[in-house]
Amino acid sequence: MATTKKTGKGLSTPVQPDKVLGAIVGMKAIPRTEIVKKLWDYIKAEKLQDAKDKRTILADEKLKPLFGANKLNMMKLAGCISEHVTK
Repeated sequence: MATTKKTGKGLSTPVQPDKVLGAIVGMKAIPRTEIVKKLWDYIKAEKLQDAKDKRTILADEKLKPLFGANKLNMMKLAGCISEHVTK
């Protein structure tokens, strides 16, 4: 029985960030999982989580164009990423 090598699909497939997302995570094509990690590293480093509701991310000047709003529920972060990457 022949084995098939899995190719990168889904979350492990490298995607190309646009200029808005690239300003935060870099312009190199990387998997979505790495994009999420880099975004969270940035959010935590800049202390952009709401102190009362940790699920809310407060947008600074770099995140406002990504979110399209002044704040975002962390559950909607993946949707924002999808709008700013190409396969």
